[in-house]
Amino acid sequence: MAGRKILVTGGAGFIGSNLIDSLLAQGDTVVVIDNFNDFYAPAVKRRNAAEHSAHPAYTLIEGDIRDDAALDRAFQHGPFDVVVHLAAMAGVRPSLLQPAHYMDVNVVGTQKILDRIIPHAEKTRLVFGSSSSVYGGRSGESFKESDRVDQPLSPYAATKASNELQCYAAHHTAGLQVVCLRFFTVFGPRQRPDLAIHKFCHLIDAGKTVELFGDGTTRRDYTFVLDIVAGIESAMTYALPGFDVINLGRSEPVMLFDMVKSLEKHLGKTANIVHKPMQIGDVPYTYASIDHAREVLGYSPKTSFDEGVRRFVEWYVSSRAKV
Repeated sequence: MAGRKILVTGGAGFIGSNLIDSLLAQGDTVVVIDNFNDFYAPAVKRRNAAEHSAHPAYTLIEGDIRDDAALDRAFQHGPFDVVVHLAAMAGVRPSLLQPAHYMDVNVVGTQKILDRIIPHAEKTRLVFGSSSSVYGGRSGESFKESDRVDQPLSPYAATKASNELQCYAAHHTAGLQVVCLRFFTVFGPRQRPDLAIHKFCHLIDAGKTVELFGDGTTRRDYTFVLDIVAGIESAMTYALPGFDVINLGRSEPVMLFDMVKSLEKHLGKTANIVHKPMQIGDVPYTYASIDHAREVLGYSPKTSFDEGVRRFVEWYVSSRAKV
């Protein structure tokens, strides 16, 4: 269904900007709020936003989701058919150093977004970007949406679990239609530079040491960003029962060593690896059960891990050439 009015928080970021490519191409009107913080180079996000800025159906509000004046500017363009809430302080390890800041941005900021949507609960659907980190330390079996998520291993994970509870409370008390999407290790073009695939790609390309935490056998359910975008778009339109939680992954965990090998292959270079102990907050294993996503969203990830790495490296080399 095209021609909708959609708000994307954090829309200048990695997942948000890829989503907006698709929404604008479909004929939707898109409003973005993003604060261009310095968690990583703001210039990266400004380049993402610049790719959309000339489009007549795109409006950018520069501001923080905790700032009432910025939210006023964004929501004056509403009411919205869909709000896709992706804005957050991200990252497990950084959250160990700034737990109060993560709680402030992610929990207080999300509540402010909910408070703005609730008066329009009959019209607006919220699609919330959650995280596989809510599952905590697990191994072996796949992670199902019905699993307990009450033992987070980092402040970041705790904020995402809290956000899901906030969303449910808004559904229960105000009838807001909410779907929480638990993203599993998203990668691809425009990936944040602090994330492993981008970080390792840069280090291998530059001939620098690559620090692997653990023995290299940790596994992640890496998911290509355009498969995540397809899942988000389906979540905007499916027959939502009121409140739902859905995993979006590839359901094929990849060993850390194999991730490095794929980068080496597509870069045509060899990594200089140094092993380090596992860090506090890291989980050893992620593995999405995507049965529910297949059933209700028709979700079917199309991009293999190796093909996704090839496309990421192609983007990385092209972006490096433009700097």
